[in-house]
Amino acid sequence: MIAQDNPLLQPWQTRYQLPPFEQIRSEHFAPAFAVLFDRHLKEIDAIATNADAPTFDNTVAAFDAAGATLDRVRLAFDNLCASESPAELQAVEREMAPRLAAHDSQVAMHARFFARLDAVHRQAQSLNLSEEQQRLLQRVHTDFIRTGAALEGTARERFAAIAVQLAELQTQFSQNVLADESTYQLPLASEAELAGLPDFLRAAARGAARERGVDGHVITLARSLVQPFLTFSTRRDLRETAWRAWTTRGETPGRDNRPLAGQILALRAEQARLLGYDSFADYALSDRMAGNAGAVDQLFSQVWEPAKASAARERAALVEHAAALGEPTDIEPWDWYYLAEKVRVARYALDDAEVKPYFSLDAMLEAMFDCAGRLFGVQFVEQSGVVLYHRDVRLWEVQRGGERVGVFLGDNYARPNKQGGAWMHIYRRQMRNGRHGDDVQPIVVNNNNFARNDDGPTLLSFDDVRTLFHEFGHAMHGLLSDVTYGRLSGTSVPQDYVELPSQLMENWATVREVLEKHARHVDTGEPIPAALIERIRASQTFNQGFETVSYASSALIDMALHRQKDAENIDIARFEEAERARLGVPREVGMRHRLPHFSHIFSGGHYAAGYYVYMWAEVLEAEAFDAFEEAGDAFDPVLADKLKRYVYSAGDSRDERAAFRAFRGHDPQAEPMLRKRGLLAA
Repeated sequence: MIAQDNPLLQPWQTRYQLPPFEQIRSEHFAPAFAVLFDRHLKEIDAIATNADAPTFDNTVAAFDAAGATLDRVRLAFDNLCASESPAELQAVEREMAPRLAAHDSQVAMHARFFARLDAVHRQAQSLNLSEEQQRLLQRVHTDFIRTGAALEGTARERFAAIAVQLAELQTQFSQNVLADESTYQLPLASEAELAGLPDFLRAAARGAARERGVDGHVITLARSLVQPFLTFSTRRDLRETAWRAWTTRGETPGRDNRPLAGQILALRAEQARLLGYDSFADYALSDRMAGNAGAVDQLFSQVWEPAKASAARERAALVEHAAALGEPTDIEPWDWYYLAEKVRVARYALDDAEVKPYFSLDAMLEAMFDCAGRLFGVQFVEQSGVVLYHRDVRLWEVQRGGERVGVFLGDNYARPNKQGGAWMHIYRRQMRNGRHGDDVQPIVVNNNNFARNDDGPTLLSFDDVRTLFHEFGHAMHGLLSDVTYGRLSGTSVPQDYVELPSQLMENWATVREVLEKHARHVDTGEPIPAALIERIRASQTFNQGFETVSYASSALIDMALHRQKDAENIDIARFEEAERARLGVPREVGMRHRLPHFSHIFSGGHYAAGYYVYMWAEVLEAEAFDAFEEAGDAFDPVLADKLKRYVYSAGDSRDERAAFRAFRGHDPQAEPMLRKRGLLAA
């Protein structure tokens, strides 16, 4: 396909310079990438062969500005593969994964460019660079070292080959999980099979059935459907069916992820050894805040046993309640959500059927926008008439003082061609180091997988509300970015820091004045009663033993996997079973993510040996929000300004430990996190 006919290679004359979604077809990507790979390498060649002596500007800053068109096309491709990926685009994704990895390796191992970069790095102390320039030099040089630039001979060739193999395997792993999630459905054909389901869940199941072209109601493996089904269905047999389908994703014959995961682990371990590390965990943690696995061990040593003790007490309460209801007392994994909801209702007079009418999706969007305005002085103004990639997607201009500073897209509903979970991504990163020195404004997208209610407003559980605020925290990290260089922009920070802005934002979902203003009954418009707010807030530590054990077991087993020095021939099923026994993971609690569908760690490398990062960042965010509680004002303007300057706007332009200390005044301690989870007393 010639360049003149390919919309990906033309200037994007769309509003906000969004991708021209209505023109793009799956077959446009491969030829566009072929052209853009060549252009990018020529840009790197030009930097590498510059006759002038290497300087920060003509080497490091020039590299940061290179490949802008490739970057925008790649971001569009990544977003569409995750959010709206029919079979033909999935085929292109499989084709392009190794080619993209091979291109990245060509750049990372460009010997002449690295020689110039290394020359600048060696004279860094004498260059009179700003803090951000020093940070960029250090980060780019580290990136090159970690991607094999200093390797030679066969080791260099092998490292590049492994990167290509990993890209293929990780893409296949991800697509297998997506296929399992998108094809499974549990039909509910009679009133008996719908027993116990509240109206909001019945409406969501009807919508899922319509979307799949079937009559009646269906439960899919979207978390927003299967988890409520496990919570409310009185049919123990159907709960077991749904739970088994949910927990065995990635094990379907013909798309079994277990052998793929073993190959991924072996390749990662080999890659780490080539760079001089004993294990992949050592390699991954050397460039994170934790620094080493010992620091992660220390954190989880404070959590694991108290969490198991708390889960045991919770189980005892479930047994007692089951006996009182005349239900079986041999608690199975598919019983936990159901009985926990019964205990929660009894203990706090609180259930989702009562809570959800106060939390419509539209009202909660307004709540988070209001919080952003009060904290950071930005306004979200929805725009219509913009062509986007799916009818579900909405667009807001982000403004400050009437001037646009960015664009925010919200894609909030589950659908068959969309990966599961919730995430933030970008279509364009903020920077001031464009090829023409232009100030590039960010375009950020939040993805959720809420169950659409076609019969009325979409209602959220309080867990859904927290997820909405969590992803919005990531979005604000991208939208408020205020740096010069693209490599340092927004969420381009160490993996165990990137969750701080997101988890911190969740706290505003529980602020009383936010709930009083925005949580209004969907039918009557009445504000949420103060007593209900108190019950919601009081219930936040409920079931935290279960939640902590299920999360921590996944994090600990991820770390154990990637600490293996000899990762050849690992059978992940046996490894998981052995580690669960060693750790004492309660059978009826289990893991949040079993290994065959653990996309965080096997669909890419960012969270590999890194699922711990959520709790690491939770230590930071609990400390950070404590500052607002100590001030007695969740919107304290002085603290909000410091939070914006040192966390949300800083990107990776300064050392994260120093940035956190500048905001909080001291290094983080685990106690606020333990208190928040209700684990201190345990």
